[in-house]
Amino acid sequence: MFGALGLITGLAAADVANPPDLSKIVHASPEVVDKNGVLLRAFLTRDGYWRMRTDVREVSPRYLAILKAYEDKHFDSHAGIDPASMARAALQWVTAGHVVSGGSTLTMQVARLLEPPKRRSVLTKLFQMMRAVQLEERYSKGEILSFYLTLAPFGGNLEGIRAASLSYFGKPANQIDLAQAALLVALPQSPVKQRPDRHAIAALKGRDKVLTRMVQEGVVTASDAALARREGVPFARQTMPLIAPHLAEKLARTHTQTRIVTTLDADIQTAVEQLAAQEVRYTGDGATMAVVVVENKTRNVVAYLGGTNYWGKAGQIDLARRARSPGSALKPFIYGLAFDDLILHPSTMMEDAPMNFGDFAPRDFSGDFKGEVTARDALRMSLNVPAVAVLESVGPLAFTLALQNAGAHLAFPTADTAPNAAFALGGLGISPLDITMLYAGIANGGEARALRLLQGAPDAPSHRLFGPVAAYYLRQILVGVSLPEGWAMGEGLNRGRSIAFKTGTSAGFRDAWGAGFSNDYTVGVWVGRADGSSRPGHVGVDSAAPVLLKVFGLLPADKQPAPPIPTGAILAETTEALPPSLRVFTRAAAQEVVRAAAMPPPAIAYPPNGTVIPLPSPKDADKTILLKADGGKAPLTWLVNGLLIGSYDRFQPALYLPQGEGNARITVVDSEGRSDTSQVRFTREK
Repeated sequence: MFGALGLITGLAAADVANPPDLSKIVHASPEVVDKNGVLLRAFLTRDGYWRMRTDVREVSPRYLAILKAYEDKHFDSHAGIDPASMARAALQWVTAGHVVSGGSTLTMQVARLLEPPKRRSVLTKLFQMMRAVQLEERYSKGEILSFYLTLAPFGGNLEGIRAASLSYFGKPANQIDLAQAALLVALPQSPVKQRPDRHAIAALKGRDKVLTRMVQEGVVTASDAALARREGVPFARQTMPLIAPHLAEKLARTHTQTRIVTTLDADIQTAVEQLAAQEVRYTGDGATMAVVVVENKTRNVVAYLGGTNYWGKAGQIDLARRARSPGSALKPFIYGLAFDDLILHPSTMMEDAPMNFGDFAPRDFSGDFKGEVTARDALRMSLNVPAVAVLESVGPLAFTLALQNAGAHLAFPTADTAPNAAFALGGLGISPLDITMLYAGIANGGEARALRLLQGAPDAPSHRLFGPVAAYYLRQILVGVSLPEGWAMGEGLNRGRSIAFKTGTSAGFRDAWGAGFSNDYTVGVWVGRADGSSRPGHVGVDSAAPVLLKVFGLLPADKQPAPPIPTGAILAETTEALPPSLRVFTRAAAQEVVRAAAMPPPAIAYPPNGTVIPLPSPKDADKTILLKADGGKAPLTWLVNGLLIGSYDRFQPALYLPQGEGNARITVVDSEGRSDTSQVRFTREK
């Protein structure tokens, strides 16, 4: 017997050409977790199992102690095979005439789980013994134990203790009690016959057998075991965690790693999901909602709700990424650009009266006009005519390019729709994720940056929407926006938090919006129907703003102080205190300011029109062509043969990789729509 064991040990040591097959470990269930490792959602393996990779540190120490005492007393000291256990098993087999105990170590069981045998035989057992020694040579005890914890069968399509603990008890494996630990030790002995959801009595007997043995071994006290026996066993499997399901599904679909660590905070995410589920029940008209919560300093998304009732009709559409009409929710960015261009100041007087902008004649939501108002009040009251007049002065193209350069994905009504004055009132589409990103840009002094969803991902480059003075003006204005009717001062604005926010309602009452920021957080809320149908009478201030404020009430207290007053801010509370050029806004005066401050139109400096340009040699490390322009108002957008190359700051060169010999039409367009074109020919030198 011991000679055979020596032979097996020698064979295993020499067997480097036939390593253990770890494919079952590699192909475990993909998991999406929060920033602290809390499971948000797991997915079935390709072969249809819940098989969740498990580290020893993720399991209750009491369970591990019971497992070793019951299955393999000498696990920590043997080399894969326990000669004493094997001898005892052989003696019992000879004496009883049948198998009484298998004598398998945990390492041998891992070998069997990695490569399930087609039939039981002496040769099969010898192969598993060889594999066990091989595993011990290659891996640490902790790694081998983690293999068992990942692969052990627990009935049905459950493999591994984490999947079993979540499915049977609805809790992580490091939180199970004594009775639950004993049941999970017993189950792999006979996972089909002892499944508690199908064979509760057998499961109970198996668990109590483990408890009795542990008392005999001195691992558990008799009183603890007696108390554990009074606990029942689960009679049904519970659903796996389904937190942030829309984001989890997208990440699992686009990433190959088994464990995906997000920036989400599971506690905040769960609270937001519960709040949203409660709020949509109040609507009673089939509405759903999307919510995005961002940490301003890091741009980390800490909560992401793509919709409510994930398993309901159209519930799996990720509405946080779906473009919808923002209504008036983008008006702050129109005013911010005007503040930045010195066209406007919060105390500038404006006229809210009937005006025509070509064939477009906007009216306020209330149907009437307010007459003379300050820019501050025009934005707070979300007046339409002043916003359209300001957009006309800023330039619809400059407005849309500013948002796009900041990273927002805008959806125009048609592919050939040119930016126009209607964009001030929501004539384009934007997603809740992007609108939250833009508002976080206001909170960060006018610098927008792509939001981060994965822990440890590098910071995205910043893009300036407008300067810190304009951002400061917007913060002061939006903090003073009227609260929803019936909303008590301080409700949701807990812990001394000051919230700057704006609402929006799309045409036809299809979309209700609320977006705002405090010192530490930015929140975006969209409420509507997934199919985009109308909800008459539902507006942003009544449907989305209360949810927005309640979400802020779920967040930790702000720690960052309000930003200081930036250099250059004009602290004038009255119109009379302003410089004369900023006291009154008129369309003609604003256009004059724009013209006076305008840069000359862009002119292509290289390559000049009509030139023949030799293509870089195949040996050259850099095969790009430098495109340069003089003049123009940033950003400058470059196109070659009608295809977009990109948008760049005025002094930032653009790089173009020619596709081969031939003619090329190079065009540069500035933010005001002015352009220059150069016709060139690329050729290879002979």
